[in-house]
Order: sequence, then structure tokens, then C-alpha cells
Amino acid sequence: MTIKYTPDHEWLSVAGDIATVGITHHAQDALGDVVFVDLPAIGTALAQKDVAGVVESVKAAADVYMPVTGEIVEVNEDLRNDPSLANSDPLGAGWFFKVKLSNAAELDALLDETAYAALAG
Repeated sequence: MTIKYTPDHEWLSVAGDIATVGITHHAQDALGDVVFVDLPAIGTALAQKDVAGVVESVKAAADVYMPVTGEIVEVNEDLRNDPSLANSDPLGAGWFFKVKLSNAAELDALLDETAYAALAG
């Protein structure tokens, strides 16, 4: 399993041709208490960097960007019902959606953990 990061503070965990996507610890910390998430519809095809959803907190709202081109194959209904999972477990139970990769080569341009840590400070 490979974990990659975007400069926009999304993470993705890749297993085969499916990537699980969520927001990073840094993103949830900057947002504060998450109170609402808008998730994409299953079957939606999105290009890399398209807006895939929205996360709202008591302080702000932020777009969630598509880290890779693909089709949404699953969304986290638990997160929709309990948005605080994005705060309490952003890299686990707080995942947002799963995407079937259309172009695995796009992963090469994403950040590894070391590069993301340097970016996020």
C-alpha cells in the first residue's frame, strides 16, 4: 500500500487501482472542528484537481480536491453521519471517498510523506 499527499492537504492510500482519499492531520488541524462534509456521488468521474467535495468546520469551509483522475466507487457514509471523524481519525475512519484510478502515472507527481511534512511544516 502506497500513501501519497497533495500540496492541498489531501492524502491517498493506494491499493491496486483503488485509492482511498481523505484530508491530512494538518488540514483538519487548520480547519478546527469539522461539522459537515459534502461527498461526491458514487459513479462520478472527476479529473485531477477537480473539486470533489467540501469540508466545513466551525472556522471555515474548504474544498476537497481530486488528487488523481478517476471514478468515485465508494463514499464514507460514517463520515457523512459523524463529520468529527475527520478530526479524530483523519487518516483512518475519517476517510472521504474511494476512487478507481484512470491514470496511475499521476501518482508519480504527488508528494511522499517526507516531502509533505516539509511542505506542511
